[in-house]
Amino acid sequence: MKEEKLLTETELEMMRLLWVRGGGTVNDVLEGLPKGRDLAYTSVSTILRILEKKGFLKSRKDGRAHIYKPSVDKSDYEARTLRHVVRNVFDGKKVGLMRQLIGSGDIQPEELEELRRLLGEGKSS
Repeated sequence: MKEEKLLTETELEMMRLLWVRGGGTVNDVLEGLPKGRDLAYTSVSTILRILEKKGFLKSRKDGRAHIYKPSVDKSDYEARTLRHVVRNVFDGKKVGLMRQLIGSGDIQPEELEELRRLLGEGKSS
């Protein structure tokens, strides 16, 4: 899969459900959607097939249903997305992303401590 392939909001919503569950059917995705998030069975089915074509899911037939399983790990997708953001929003400068995260004031003290620990260990992920 190419690094440029990022998910739409709706695709990401469905992938999150499937990452947590480890896979599922169209009905499983429908059941996992938040209350008030009314999507038709055919809409979810179409989106899952698109995700399969994009290489994010694999499916197997089980009776009349298809069972979809993620073929991309969540952590791999997170890394891909961050590379995209760093390259396209921060002109390739990772420190710009970190400066924005830390400077936003939204970072919790324990998260800041974890960043300090990671930087102290010399890790970049």
